[in-house]
Amino acid sequence: MPHLFEPLQIRGVRFRNRIGVSPMCQYSSEDGFASDWHLVHLGSRAVGGAALVMTEASAVVAEGRISPGDLGIWKDEHVEMLKRIFRFVEEQGAVPAMQLAHAGRKASTSAPWKGGGPVATDEGGWRPVFAPSAQPFDADSIVPQELDAAGIRAVVEAFASATQRALEAGARVVEIHAAHGYLLHEFFSPLSNSRTDEYGGSFENRTRILREVIEAVRKVWPETHPLFVRISATDWAEEGGWDIDQSVRLSQQLGALGVDLVDCSSGGTLPAAKIPIGAGYQVPFAERIKRDASIATAAVGMITTPEQADQIIRNGQADMAFLARQMLRDPYWPLHAARTLRQEFAGPVQYGRAL
Repeated sequence: MPHLFEPLQIRGVRFRNRIGVSPMCQYSSEDGFASDWHLVHLGSRAVGGAALVMTEASAVVAEGRISPGDLGIWKDEHVEMLKRIFRFVEEQGAVPAMQLAHAGRKASTSAPWKGGGPVATDEGGWRPVFAPSAQPFDADSIVPQELDAAGIRAVVEAFASATQRALEAGARVVEIHAAHGYLLHEFFSPLSNSRTDEYGGSFENRTRILREVIEAVRKVWPETHPLFVRISATDWAEEGGWDIDQSVRLSQQLGALGVDLVDCSSGGTLPAAKIPIGAGYQVPFAERIKRDASIATAAVGMITTPEQADQIIRNGQADMAFLARQMLRDPYWPLHAARTLRQEFAGPVQYGRAL
C-alpha cells in the first residue's frame, strides 16, 4: 500500500507526497485581490513541504464572497498577483491549486474576530441574492432571493470564467466548492432546497447544478490538469438532509464528468447540527466514497499527527490527507512528519543546516 510520502500522479500532475493544504479563509483581501499576506501564507506552506497548496474559497462573483475580505477570481485584474503567488508555490516543488466558490445564502458575513454575523450594506455588505430557495441560514441571516433559471445559468458561466482565470494565473488544480452549506451544497440538501422545478425535488434535480458547473469547467480546464470537488458528505441532520448514501451516489457520477478526486468534508447546512468532532471524525466518509464510488478521495478534519495521516493512506482510507489548522500551527509540518516517519524528504536547501 502507498504511504504518506509516496508521490501521487493524477493526470499530468505529480504530487511529491500525499499532503495537501486545505483552503483556509484569511479575510485579508480588498475587493477580492490577493496580497503579500497571501503570498507569505501560501508560500510558506509550499516551502514547508506540502504537495498541494490550495487557496482559500475564492469567489467566482463578488456577491458570492463569504465576507468582504474574501479572495476573488471574478475579474481579470485578480490574475496578476495570483500568478506571482502560484509561480512561487510551484518553484518550491508544490502544486498550486485554487478553490472556486460561491457562498450563496451564507454570503456577506464578517470575519470571525468581528463576530461572524451579517454585514449591513452601509458597512460594505450586500444582500445575498443567490440561493436555491428564499430560506435564510438562521434567524439572524438575511432572507435570500431565489435564483431563477437565468441566474443559475449565470452562476454556471461564472464558474467557467473563474476557471479560465485560474488557469491564466498558473493554477494546476482547481477545486469546485460544493460543501459547507454554500451555494452548490444548498441545492443538494432538501433542508435548503424547496424548489419544484428541474433543480429541486429529486436527487437528480438537486445535483443538476453541480453537473452543469463541472461540464462548463471541464470545457476550459485542460485535460492534463486535475479537477477536484469538495462536498459535505452529510448534513448531520437527524432526518431529511443530505447524507453519506447520497454523497456516494453523487460521487459515482463525478468520474465520468471529469472529476479526479472528491475532497470529503461535512456539515454547514444546519446552524446547530450535532457533530461528533474528534480526531479524524470525517475520515470514514473519504473511505466509504473511495470504496463505493471508485474515485480518489482526500480525508480532512482533525488530522494532526504524522502517524495518523500516514495510517489513513496506508489503510487505503483516502489517497491524500488535507490539513488546515495544523498547517497554521506548523507550516513545516510535512518536513517534521517526514522526520517522525523516517522518510527521505528533502526540505529547501536554504534551511539545510537547520533541518
